[in-house]
Amino acid sequence: MKRKTFIIISALLIISLVITACTNDDKEKSNEEDTATQAKEQPKKSDSGTSQVPKTEMQKKDSGESVKALQQVLSAIGYDIKNTGKFDESTIWAITDIQLQHESLPITGIYSEDTAEVVHSLLQDSKEYVPGEGLPFKAEPAATKHGSEILANPYEQLALVNKEHALPEDYIPEDLVIPDVRFPFTEDLPKKQMREIAASSLEKLFHAADKAGLDLFAQSGYRSYDRQVSIFTANVNEHGEEAANNFSARPGESEHQTGLTMDVTSPDVNYQLIIEFGETDEGKWLKEHAADFGFIIRYPEGKEAITHYQYEPWHIRYVGKKAAEDIMNNDLTLEEYLSN
Repeated sequence: MKRKTFIIISALLIISLVITACTNDDKEKSNEEDTATQAKEQPKKSDSGTSQVPKTEMQKKDSGESVKALQQVLSAIGYDIKNTGKFDESTIWAITDIQLQHESLPITGIYSEDTAEVVHSLLQDSKEYVPGEGLPFKAEPAATKHGSEILANPYEQLALVNKEHALPEDYIPEDLVIPDVRFPFTEDLPKKQMREIAASSLEKLFHAADKAGLDLFAQSGYRSYDRQVSIFTANVNEHGEEAANNFSARPGESEHQTGLTMDVTSPDVNYQLIIEFGETDEGKWLKEHAADFGFIIRYPEGKEAITHYQYEPWHIRYVGKKAAEDIMNNDLTLEEYLSN
């Protein structure tokens, strides 16, 4: 009797073990099937092995792991750029091209939070996206008849425009607006305009100047290539070309064409654009606080040998707060800042 009972118990144990093993096998198969299904449903990672879009704001002169991650993502989208870890010209081109192809983005060449969101969406689905459709890549630089290089990316917020680097003749900013600030004239002339990102910052600058009890006026902003032709020709006829080019830019070499510049003045100098403006309360305040709003004094005193223009305390250029603070705090020109 004991032997029969033992045999029955053993048989039951064996049956139980078999049922448990089968159940575990079924669970493992089910888990494998769920994992496979999830893998199909999840967004594909790029060939570089990353699907992480960096959220850090980046611009020209930046470098490091965040830049590398961005370059990997841009390559996955279809841009032919090298993973250098430096926010170089090809990276700026790719970012500008993306911004030009998405109306919601400001066109700056700077990798911002808004741009990051668009880049993330492109990484998830870029089947119909065409890299370079907004801003075709130009491998070979072109030059003006005076020998200055024509910028391949005139949209960039940190574009260097001077006697060696010119804007294309047909370049007209796409986002020109009239800032809500004071002008010493009432006509709606094109020179009231600035690019939107600069205009909004100029409004903040003027508001701060008002709170400081100052009387600042905007005098001259955007200027087209054709308008610069007329101005430079008139100055050459009056002063000769060499003398004229000390205070007046050749067509294409004027920062006013970028839409990122505004000449400012005050009643104390009868609204003129003259060196004496730098000695007014408005001029002194501007030099001290321009960078707080992303502007620089583009042609500072004592830097004529670098800028190749006379001192212009009235000429402010928008470059963004990060660059402006570095430039003004270290007494640099834009040329020096970009060459470091």
